[in-house]
Amino acid sequence: MQRVERRNLAVQAAVKQGLLDQDDAPLAAFVDLAGIAESVSALRSAWPDELQVRHAFAAKANPIVPVLRELRKLGMSCEVASAGELAQARAAGFRGAELVFDSPAKSRRELEQALAEGVAINIDNFQELARVDDILSLRSSTSDIGIRINPQTGSGSIEALSTASRTSKFGIALDDEGNRTTLLEAYLARPWLRWMHVHVGSQGVPLRLTARGVARVVEFAEEINARAGVRQVTGIDVGGGLSVNFGGDDDSPRFHDHVAELMAAAPALFRGGYQVVTEFGRSLLAKNGFIAARVEYTKSAGGRRIAITHAGSQVAMRTTMVPEQWPLRVAAYDQLGRPRLGTPVKQDIAGPCCFAGDLVAGGRGLPLLEQGDIVTLLDTGAYYFSAPYRYNSLPEPAVHGFDLTEDGDVAFTLLRRAETVEELIGR
Repeated sequence: MQRVERRNLAVQAAVKQGLLDQDDAPLAAFVDLAGIAESVSALRSAWPDELQVRHAFAAKANPIVPVLRELRKLGMSCEVASAGELAQARAAGFRGAELVFDSPAKSRRELEQALAEGVAINIDNFQELARVDDILSLRSSTSDIGIRINPQTGSGSIEALSTASRTSKFGIALDDEGNRTTLLEAYLARPWLRWMHVHVGSQGVPLRLTARGVARVVEFAEEINARAGVRQVTGIDVGGGLSVNFGGDDDSPRFHDHVAELMAAAPALFRGGYQVVTEFGRSLLAKNGFIAARVEYTKSAGGRRIAITHAGSQVAMRTTMVPEQWPLRVAAYDQLGRPRLGTPVKQDIAGPCCFAGDLVAGGRGLPLLEQGDIVTLLDTGAYYFSAPYRYNSLPEPAVHGFDLTEDGDVAFTLLRRAETVEELIGR
């Protein structure tokens, strides 16, 4: 069954089961568990079978512990970028080499703990390298350790998500004066430095730009190995960065497209001399989640129809703040959760937050919404309801996973319960 069909069934079932109640649950989020399994399968099948590849989910995209646990069941590892994400990943069952620690601001205590547990570490800068040197002088570690290299290959269409610009805060800038030589000497002096890490960026970064950044790092690894006279660098963490199509239901670009670009730009990566780690997040989860909200009121202003809903900046801050970069598709359903039909009418889909820009869609052509209807914000399985905004003290909504039974019924699993007023007061 296709993703759209599963979503439609889930909305209707959620209404019947009281998960989208007008008063008790006017806002909820949903995760398509079958869709996640399909996306993980697509990622795995994109890479050659003969290559040793470990796929780590970027926890920042959706760090809800039961979601991470589901991904671990599917054979994923986990990439974390903070002590909090590391704790969430541990709670989901990830241990040791199943974890990749990428924070640019790791404390000494965090490094000591990660090295003691065998967590893979990507060092961000020369000062962190000196700190790891000091720790390893006092204890041994089984961790895979590498350095994050900034190939300085440029930015995509969203500057804030482009991590390989000339002045990016991430990694060691490969072309800055003296850095290439210092990095080369650092590797040759440390036989335990056997990995390299690169992450060019995520949404808005073209595949060719991503591949060019990976190619520069692979070339540098080849140079180090040639100078060392042995294959010292045996692993390349290529990061993630596959953009998501927020304009339609198609998964494009695909993981196969990403691998094809890497093969063309960095053929040495595929010759069997390197292990590979990937760190995808948004491309695995975005299209496998949606937010559903009741329409509380409808009205008109200046000739424009407006639907006031319970989904706004508290669950879709990127979209309300920077709508030109983060547009979301919206689907309309009636009070019973059935797809609403009718001639499209331009409407503003507004949230509950107390500022004028709290719109998840402006002038959007949809069947005319009525009080009590439901709107769904599509492609929000990553970086939306899993990263709520605290404005107006709005409580976090419940998050439900869903799957289909053999009989075709929708079965829900509570992934995160709704925040209570008491919990909100105690923040």
